[in-house]
Amino acid sequence: MRLLLVALLLKLALIAAIASVLVRSVLFKRYLYKEERSLREKLIFVLYLTIPLAGGVGIRLLVKSFSMADLTVPGAMLIGLLAGQIAGLAGGAVIALPALWVHEWLSLPMALLAGWCGGLCRRVAPDYDEIWAFSPFIDLELWRWLRNRLDRPFRDWQALLFAVLILLTLAELELAHAFPRLLYAIRPVNAWGVAVVVFTTVLTVAIPIKIWNNSRIERQLDEQKRLLVQARLDALTSQINPHFLFNTLNSIASLIRLNPDRARRLIVQLSNILRRLLETHDNHVPLRHEVAFIQDYLAIELERFGPEKLRVTYDIDPQALDCLVPSMLLQPIVENSIRHGLSPKLQGGAIAVRAWQTDGQVRIEIKDDGVGYAPGAGAPLSGIGLANVRERLRVLYGAAARLDIESRVGEGTDVRIMLPKVAAIETASRPETFAAKPGGLT
Repeated sequence: MRLLLVALLLKLALIAAIASVLVRSVLFKRYLYKEERSLREKLIFVLYLTIPLAGGVGIRLLVKSFSMADLTVPGAMLIGLLAGQIAGLAGGAVIALPALWVHEWLSLPMALLAGWCGGLCRRVAPDYDEIWAFSPFIDLELWRWLRNRLDRPFRDWQALLFAVLILLTLAELELAHAFPRLLYAIRPVNAWGVAVVVFTTVLTVAIPIKIWNNSRIERQLDEQKRLLVQARLDALTSQINPHFLFNTLNSIASLIRLNPDRARRLIVQLSNILRRLLETHDNHVPLRHEVAFIQDYLAIELERFGPEKLRVTYDIDPQALDCLVPSMLLQPIVENSIRHGLSPKLQGGAIAVRAWQTDGQVRIEIKDDGVGYAPGAGAPLSGIGLANVRERLRVLYGAAARLDIESRVGEGTDVRIMLPKVAAIETASRPETFAAKPGGLT
């Protein structure tokens, strides 16, 4: 039993070493984190994994005392789980080739079955993020399992993957016991040994996923930082240009004599915009900061349109104001509404900004009654564009966030955002209200 435990620990160390070495390759990571891959990309991905795994089978054949190097079943399962059934079958076939050289004929069908099962689990997974969430430590979610899934365990994807791995390992042990010369497997001497071998197989699949998921999270954070920097630069380019500054300063100059208080407010609002765009921000800010920012932005745009052509209404749930949202989230959407929705409309129009929280989510809606666009024509982009906003939400929240656009020609455009609710630790000391603000905003 002690020798078995040592062998299994070495097996886990080997798969962790392989995963750690592979994740250092830029090319491997490029294909690893893709949800959909071309045939060429699948082939490269399979080669990256099958070369060390097939090499492990070869080492087991050459060095009899190093049998733990054989990772055929979990390796084929892992390839199918991350790349699909075709890749799983191809990877399993390559991994089993060294075993066929010594007439272990059952190694090939066993590897093919593992690769096919991995691809099947990938196909039935709710989304790609579910695969990266796989963990053998189910005790951390035991209460959720008992409460929600005990009556239907195989409808839960994580439980299904556990079951498949357990059945594959038990099938391998039984076949190796019945046909010892046709299939190799570590042979435990008692029930405890079988349990340890089964749990090791689960860990052999889970460990690479966890190692690669840590790198995936770092990659997503880097991508989010890049998108945020790009958002600030594009917003800076969009707002601080000669045309915008000329209109703003010209409006201020015309108000200095007639309405100095209004001119002073415009100067303050312009300085708020410049300060917000130029200073460093966190990735997330309270919703109240985003709403205050677009108020300053719209107050300046009001001088160009006039209060009779631009009407803005706010319906903000006070409880949602302290929820964290991505920085620079609302401004590009509001700008898009003005530039592509209201500017082409001679009589102007209205913009409505709504935000509320419900069922652990924050929902934001920005609606205009502009010219709209035809379904299927694609939403017009301005500044960082709606595409960049959607990408930032995907990187930050995955499937937990959503951005929907509904537009009708001649009627306007609705942009709806749904985010997971995250409360800010610290809130502004000065409460802000959005019922009314000078300059025609209501």
